[in-house]
Amino acid sequence: EREGEGERGGLSVPCLQLDYRSPLVSRYASKEMAYNFSDRKKFTTWRKLWIYLAKAEKALGLPITDVQVQEMESHAENIDFAMAAEEERKLRHDVMAHVHTFAHCCPNAAPIIHLGATSCYVGDNTVITTAFFLNIHWILARVIDRLANFAEKYADLPTLGFTHYQPAQLTTVGKRTCLWLQDLAMDMRNLQRARDDLRFRGVKGTTGTQASFLQLFQGDHDKVEELDRMVTEMAGFKKAYLVTGQTYSRKVDIDSLSTLASLGATVHKICTDIRLLANLKEIEEPFEKEQIGSSAMPYKRNPMRAERCCSLARHLLALMSDPLQTASVQWLERTLDDSANRRISLPESFLTADIILSTLQNITEGLVVYPKVIERHIRHELPFMATENIIMAMVKAGGNRQDCHEKIRVLSQEAAAVVKQEGGDNDLLARVKADAYFAPILGQLDALLEPKTFIGRAPQQVARFLSEEVRPLLEPYKAKMDVKIELEL
Repeated sequence: EREGEGERGGLSVPCLQLDYRSPLVSRYASKEMAYNFSDRKKFTTWRKLWIYLAKAEKALGLPITDVQVQEMESHAENIDFAMAAEEERKLRHDVMAHVHTFAHCCPNAAPIIHLGATSCYVGDNTVITTAFFLNIHWILARVIDRLANFAEKYADLPTLGFTHYQPAQLTTVGKRTCLWLQDLAMDMRNLQRARDDLRFRGVKGTTGTQASFLQLFQGDHDKVEELDRMVTEMAGFKKAYLVTGQTYSRKVDIDSLSTLASLGATVHKICTDIRLLANLKEIEEPFEKEQIGSSAMPYKRNPMRAERCCSLARHLLALMSDPLQTASVQWLERTLDDSANRRISLPESFLTADIILSTLQNITEGLVVYPKVIERHIRHELPFMATENIIMAMVKAGGNRQDCHEKIRVLSQEAAAVVKQEGGDNDLLARVKADAYFAPILGQLDALLEPKTFIGRAPQQVARFLSEEVRPLLEPYKAKMDVKIELEL
């Protein structure tokens, strides 16, 4: 009933799909991130965890043979998904279904697979392992690098600053970019901290007491602790949580996903700014040669990448409520109403974060600036902003501040009326030049209206911020800094 096979991002997908597939995977996600949450990655990780457990139990004296371990290792990737699905249909238990499926191809090892463990040994440890080794940091580092180069290039290009989305004092394009960079740097530090804090669930048993393992090792507490340490090390972690219930604390999920949600807020703000600036025609995201902005309006160049980031970032923010509520209702040592929720919220959070960062990297690698448009906007507003400079110059030339203030006030309101009521250009400067009162400073007017005299220490702030905070943050990520992102739109 399904027609044809097509290729997308290296993954074979049906051209006509009759059942629902999440757009996060079918439309947006990188093949690497999609694979991280695939059944194959999940269940091969389960098998690796069972192998780690068997190896550690053997090393500590349990009657497990080399043949059994070797048999498990030789079939670690050989998963009969059809059999596993049938077993789960019968047993109504996903872990036991895969224990049976693994045992079927490992008849010698069958008696010792999952020995002493609870379902959360593979379930929770796989989630932590997946989260621990994801590449979110690398993409974020590249976004920061691209924006840092952009900020450096435009560190001293004056532009209108906005407060309340009303023209305010001037800033520079580079300084505004540093506001974005500062938020992204905070996100990077949050991600690093969350990753460093993350621990392996370890080998803890049904209610976290390790009672089953204490029984296996005939009351030898040291061996139980060593088993936990060995498996943790095999999985690539330095530490395991010392206490758990049947699960690791679901506050761990809050900690991990809150950093992603915070990142989502940052990306939404950056891309909203880009969309606002695109409306002003000051800055544009990359636009393909044959890209169509609108089916009805051929002239349009819609900021669709930034819009995609905002759209998906809202989803990432909304997902944050799931781990918060889940952690709040975990009864005593655990309750299973976390399971279905986490199957959705955890993968979708990482997939969404990956997508918005990949899209933002693509945007930042091709941002276009239009200095002449920016200059025109400055010229339109700067006469109003320069009124204080004009007053100070007149005072230095011997004028009275209050008299000058009143003159400027009247002329400013007349010019504002031309702009707002007649739709004309700002003619305040012409009115000042035509008024004999300002004759003593007419020769200074051009200098008083030079945009770079209104940007304060913006260029110096950019230089210091990039050298002291941004560049050092990127040092650990230099190895993969040159990877570019190509988007399918």
